[in-house]
Amino acid sequence: MGYAIAVVGATGNVGREILDILSERGFPADSVLAVASRRSKGTEVSYGDRTLKVEALEFVDFSTIDLCLMSAGGEISKEWAPKIAKAGAVVIDNSSCWRNDPDVPLIVPEVNADAIEGFAKKNIIANPNCSTAQLVVALKPLHDAATIKRVVVATYQSVSGAGKEGMDELFTQTRAVFVSDPLETQKFPKRIAFNLIPQIDVFMEDGSTKEEWKMVVETKKIVDPSIKLTATCVRVPVFISHSEAVNIEFENPISADEARDILREAPGCLVVDKHEPGGYVTPYEAAGEDATYISRIREDMTVDNGLSMWVVSDNLRKGAALNTVQIAELLVNRKLITPRQKAA
Repeated sequence: MGYAIAVVGATGNVGREILDILSERGFPADSVLAVASRRSKGTEVSYGDRTLKVEALEFVDFSTIDLCLMSAGGEISKEWAPKIAKAGAVVIDNSSCWRNDPDVPLIVPEVNADAIEGFAKKNIIANPNCSTAQLVVALKPLHDAATIKRVVVATYQSVSGAGKEGMDELFTQTRAVFVSDPLETQKFPKRIAFNLIPQIDVFMEDGSTKEEWKMVVETKKIVDPSIKLTATCVRVPVFISHSEAVNIEFENPISADEARDILREAPGCLVVDKHEPGGYVTPYEAAGEDATYISRIREDMTVDNGLSMWVVSDNLRKGAALNTVQIAELLVNRKLITPRQKAA
């Protein structure tokens, strides 16, 4: 017997991707409910070769649901995740709302799968920020091998990280440039077409943006609280996939060749690192793929035990939807949840 699944935020970029991935990976679902806001009620979304009609969040009976995969934003999650969890469904939430709650596990299955055991405290599991998810997949095997002291990362984050509105704004502005129309800026603080914006989310008191702060605290929670990390997060005019230039300082010696060998064997990682033109992965190639791609692995001679590398992944998949489904699979594979119809 399979599980009763609800996907909340089913009309958004990530929600649609979750439905695709549930189908692609053959998740054991007896029923899948597409859920969104009242204004989206009746909208049709795809689930494999089926079409689902969206239900309004307010009218769903979550006492019949085993797993609720949420990607509806922080405000919705703050209000609804506890209600849904109280009704008995396990909530896997993609917003930033629950990530720093000590009673909510923050999970990347390749990195800290064992931490999922603590989900029952609130019946909520948090999915990390998209830029953090791919970073920690690359960091964890190296940390296990040589103990990371410090990480300096610059991100190059695609507009899909800002939702459908972000993708629409890049498309509209790019077209406007070519036909000499005036450019309108709504979603981003400055024009994004043919430009870079060194701000993602709001500024904090110390001059960091909230996106940069998220990467710091989430890496500590997922991998190791002793790791020091500083980030500069930049929005770039790319539709899908986030890229990261990562510099790592280790406690113990590790060569580029050793790092390559470790990462080739690491779950979720795919090393493409030929020292020739085009011998690396770009955001375009990573789009639609599940792996976290790692290229340009080299030793940093400016510090003892230093490495630099390039990390690329599809932010809608590993950065959000895929990781959500992998967490659901982890719950099933470890027999941490049982279909309620069967239990009854």
